[in-house]
Amino acid sequence: MGQQVHGAYPVHFHRCEDVDEKGGYKYRTYVEGLSIHHCFSRCVTVHATNGLLIKDTIGYDTLGHCFFLEDGIEQRNTLYHNLGLVTKPGTLLPTDRNSTMCLAMKDHIYGNYEPVPTTDCMAVSTFWIAHPNNHLINNVAAGSQDAGIWYIFHKVPTGESHGLFPETKAELTPLGIFYNNKVHSNFKAGLFIDKGVKTTNASADDKREYLCLDNNARFRPHQDADPAKPRVAALIDRLIAYKNNDHGAWVRGGEIIIQNSGFADNGIGLTFASDGSFPSDEGSSQDVSDSLFVGESNNYGNSGGQNKYWGTGGINNKNRTLPRNRTYPIRGFQIYDGPIRLSKCTFNNFVPTPDRFTSAIAFLMKNTWQITPQNNISLVKFGEQVSLKVFFGKPGPWFEEADLDGDKNSIFHDVDGSVTGYKDTYVGRMDNYLIRHPDCVNLTKWNGVLCSGTFAQVYIQTRNPQNLTMTMVRDEYPSSPMMLRGINNQKADYQQYQPVVMLQKGYTIHWNGQAPQTTFLYLINFNKNDWIRVGLCYPSDTTFQVTSDAFRRHAPPNSVEDYVSVSSMAELQNSRMERKYYFDNSTGLLFLFVQAKYHRDGHSYCSFRGCERVKIQASFRPKSVSNCLTKAYPKYFQKPTVVKRMPTKATGSCQKCGSTQMAFTSDPHKTYLLVKIQSPDTVELQRNEKSYVSVSGIQFPLSAEGLLTVVIDACTGKVTKERFFSEANVRNLEEYVKTGIPQRSIVVLSTRGNIKNLNISQALMTLGAAKPANLHNKGSIGFVGFRGNFKPSWIKLFTSPARQGLGQIEKYIPLQLEEYSCARANTSRRKDLELLKQATRTQ
Repeated sequence: MGQQVHGAYPVHFHRCEDVDEKGGYKYRTYVEGLSIHHCFSRCVTVHATNGLLIKDTIGYDTLGHCFFLEDGIEQRNTLYHNLGLVTKPGTLLPTDRNSTMCLAMKDHIYGNYEPVPTTDCMAVSTFWIAHPNNHLINNVAAGSQDAGIWYIFHKVPTGESHGLFPETKAELTPLGIFYNNKVHSNFKAGLFIDKGVKTTNASADDKREYLCLDNNARFRPHQDADPAKPRVAALIDRLIAYKNNDHGAWVRGGEIIIQNSGFADNGIGLTFASDGSFPSDEGSSQDVSDSLFVGESNNYGNSGGQNKYWGTGGINNKNRTLPRNRTYPIRGFQIYDGPIRLSKCTFNNFVPTPDRFTSAIAFLMKNTWQITPQNNISLVKFGEQVSLKVFFGKPGPWFEEADLDGDKNSIFHDVDGSVTGYKDTYVGRMDNYLIRHPDCVNLTKWNGVLCSGTFAQVYIQTRNPQNLTMTMVRDEYPSSPMMLRGINNQKADYQQYQPVVMLQKGYTIHWNGQAPQTTFLYLINFNKNDWIRVGLCYPSDTTFQVTSDAFRRHAPPNSVEDYVSVSSMAELQNSRMERKYYFDNSTGLLFLFVQAKYHRDGHSYCSFRGCERVKIQASFRPKSVSNCLTKAYPKYFQKPTVVKRMPTKATGSCQKCGSTQMAFTSDPHKTYLLVKIQSPDTVELQRNEKSYVSVSGIQFPLSAEGLLTVVIDACTGKVTKERFFSEANVRNLEEYVKTGIPQRSIVVLSTRGNIKNLNISQALMTLGAAKPANLHNKGSIGFVGFRGNFKPSWIKLFTSPARQGLGQIEKYIPLQLEEYSCARANTSRRKDLELLKQATRTQ
């Protein structure tokens, strides 16, 4: 069904308005149980229709956005338990098209404009959600050419709805229910929350086609979609993202919370991008908690199909699907902008290869812009196979020179020491001397440095000229300057820089050309009374007008205060709290203190009174270069000192760190337990290799020859018993299984050494095994069984030849199955149904 013609879709709700109780219907309208496949245009289109329920419907091998909300005004629709897979490009909209179509279809552009596929097109998605006030529960999106689920934001109603409805306020509207959705095997991203569409026709002012992708939207939900009212956090609960070529999830905006989620085998598991860039962005937060990140799982995938890259991975050196290619640096969580909070998360299986870096935590590559020191990480746990916890990048493939402003200023706060072992410390790039002190610890493998202290940012805006390279120097490290290129969006009449600074320190600023006539210094993430001293380079005959105020985005600035000139550095030092400056014309440096007068609220970049700033208006005769480095030092050199001492490194492991989610699964009604059996062969045992059973990361060692049993409650996942049987008393195993292990128990059994005359067949049969083969001549034995009234499908016996081990075996065992008769076995199912009732209730 369907054609590449507007309106010719398999199922099309066309301008039906409210189709639920709000529209006067006793029962809401629904689509249920359809199989839509091999279609030439979309699956289900919802056009200017609200309150529809789409349930238990499959869309397979179709062209263009599959489950499609069209004009950006569709609200209160519920998509429940649908499956969309193999979504291919179509021609109808620029966002449907691939690169070839994008370049070939020019009927609706202006003049000789050449479309840019990556920014105009290439967004075809299985679920195209054009307004956040809709509900997605228990859906799966797999195998899309671009994205599985894409939240896009229309500034105004588009298409046939243009001009018929008021402004959509999509960017400001709180998110509907997002619960237990799966996105896998998509090329660009599993989940994508960002961008808008162009809402004007092509013209000389903007030659791009109507409804092409546009970078003009930032999701910032507020109560009643009113920016004057409090923010409302968007909650993404139980997102499972795996085998996505580029991103498991890319999420821009604030406030946004992701929890109880899992990311595995993606190029990048999760990236948070901020609401915007200062000064347009007032500051918000993005949180991820109780989630699992896996670099490379035991799901090796298959060569062919949409898997374009195939090669050796870092785990076990086996061939597997690869994101991008064999050199692409895999990252679990990627820090960008901020502030982000990462808490109670677990990272497993991040192992590099000779061809690529692989790290649990990393930063956006080739970053031209801001990174805030308010980014913080706490209560995280790293598995044994995490070779690189954090990586700041190095020059080379993918990172290029790693020399852009954001690259150099990358930083995060290790709140509790769960990343580094040092509580309340900051991790930055190794070559960043703006944030160092003598006691900092180099983390060479990470290309990082670990420092104590307090940190903030200075947003520096310059005019006339606005194309300068700025050099910033810490007075304590004059031989290690930082050069910042700035970021001019080519439409602005100013240049902008945003370095991270250590507070209570002195800095000088120099230029590669004539000093700017106008300079603003904004205090970003400064708390009350935080300060730094700044010296800016000017020609020796410069005269100044220096003022301060508090910039407010939606109101006039607060009252302006003038700075007064003083005649010496000593006088300036003694009046730090006052509005004064000192110009040393022998060096060309204008010195002043910037200090916050007001409290900062939450994650806002600035104080509640506005963004405190200093404006420097300079008058001088034209000069070629304003670089005062040779005159500034050693005159203003300061011996490096430590303001805040480094803490003592913690010993022992964190007991409360890591995700409470034992593993993630495609089944919404199961929680899984990860069990490992480590059984070396004889040679490995001679090298003192460990033999153990591991349950959710807790090891139960098997240090002598014999048999170990570990008993686990099948409802809670807690270990209830552990017992070792030597070769002499292994005959007691059968009686122990029958009388000593309670019903509703998972039982893990492992042996060490080649135990003679081992007769455990009857015990294994009691735990659900089929009648085993003769075990007398076997080497190692591993078994996962169940003590109960039924035989689960996951029961498994592992054996090896004599004198050989099993290696390492991993097994995911489902907890809380209905057959276990757990008291809360149906909690997840009940929650799903309750969410569906909530979503379909009249709003």
